[in-house]
Formats: sequence, C-alpha cells, structure tokens
Amino acid sequence: MTPTVFLLMATGALALAGCEKAKQDMYDQPRYKTYAPSALFEDGASARPPVAGTEPRARGAFADSSGGRAGVDLVRRDAQADEAQSNPYPVDMTLLKRGQDRYMIYCMPCHSPAGDGDGLVVRRGFPAPPTYHLDRLRNAPDRHLYDVIRNGYGVMVPYGDRVEPADRWAIVAYIRALQLARHAPAAALPADVRARLERGADTAVAPAAPDAASIPTVRPDRGQRAAAAGLADAGLARLDGAPANGSPRSGGRP
Repeated sequence: MTPTVFLLMATGALALAGCEKAKQDMYDQPRYKTYAPSALFEDGASARPPVAGTEPRARGAFADSSGGRAGVDLVRRDAQADEAQSNPYPVDMTLLKRGQDRYMIYCMPCHSPAGDGDGLVVRRGFPAPPTYHLDRLRNAPDRHLYDVIRNGYGVMVPYGDRVEPADRWAIVAYIRALQLARHAPAAALPADVRARLERGADTAVAPAAPDAASIPTVRPDRGQRAAAAGLADAGLARLDGAPANGSPRSGGRP
C-alpha cells in the first residue's frame, strides 16, 4: 500500500467518523426535559402554553406521529359536542355505563354515589355540594350541568381539562338517571317490577325491635366501606344513609 493510498483511506475514515458525530449531535441536541425549569421565561417553566386563540387541529395517540393527519375527526366530534345545547348522544346503556364510570371517578368523592352531596370528601370537611335531587337541579337544562362540569362552579374546579366533551354528556345522562331513580313514580315502572313492589308491600312485616344490649358495636374498616361503595349500582345505594334531620346537606356548588 502506497503512502498516498494510505493517506486517502485515513482521511476517508476520519471524514466518516465526523459525519457520524454530526448525525448523533442531531439526536442529542440541547433540549429541556419534560417539566424542567428554565430561567429564560418569567414563570420559570420551560414548557410553554399555546398562543392565545390557538385552535386544535388533531388530537389523540397518533396525532403527533402522523403530522396531524390522524385525530382530526376527534377534534370535530369534540367541537360538535361542545356546541350542543342538549345531549347529542342516544341515551342507552352504553352511554349510561360510560357516564357511571366517569361519575365514579370524578364526581362521586364529593357528590356521593347517590348524588345527594354527601361524599366521603365532604364528610372530611370539604364544602358540601347541593343534592342533585333538588327541584332546581332536576329542572335545570342539560346544558347547565355540562357547563358546570366543564367550567366549574363555586369551589368546584373546572374538569374541562380532564373530561372530554363526549364524557361530559355521558355524566349528564347518568345524573339524570340518578334523579329519575329517586323520583320515578310507581306507575312508570314495568308491570312485573310494579307487581313485585306491590307484593312486597303487602307481605312486609315490621320486625320486632331487638334488645339494645344484644347489638354489638361494629366499626366498618376501610375495606368494608370500599365494598359498600362498590355496591352502589346506578347510585341507588348509599354508604350510611341520609343525615339525621332527613334532609341532605347543601353547599355552594351545583
């Protein structure tokens, strides 16, 4: 191998190594990690909010990786749901089950499984919301409940950033089911259910009052309370019953 050939080969190897380093620098370019602080902005955060007036074009798991081509229909669906003045979806068991699921996650801690405003968070000192069974809220339009979920009310924070529009309407449908379950007239029940109800009323016998001394004092643990809460299907079961005065507590939130 002549010195000239060796020199050319060495130069080529060095050039290729330099290109690889430059390519790697493109992968490892200076950047902020998620939620890292920054002294460049007044609020000290590196993550910047969208410019005022920004309109979403696409959302979802594949919106970023597809250059915004995937997820356009989701944004369109959100806009239609957000503009509706009444529930735009058919109220069927699929919608009610979804509404129940979202209600138990976001609403039950304050509003309780029955929607009477006596949730576990309230029992620990948080201001109590009014019961959904007030005439004022039973007669309120669906859009009012939707707007409260999205924008908040009183001490209730907005949930628009964590509950998407379709799920807000599902929660509204489930709240209406809770209200109907509490106030449905017996004449509106199916014939077989009404017959069982009437037979139960005819055969019911008041049990004898037990001796107070024979009743053991039992304090349910957390597991038992959680199991009781899990039995609250469609909001008809309550953990500990109504307040002693017979009327639900009310507060500054719908």
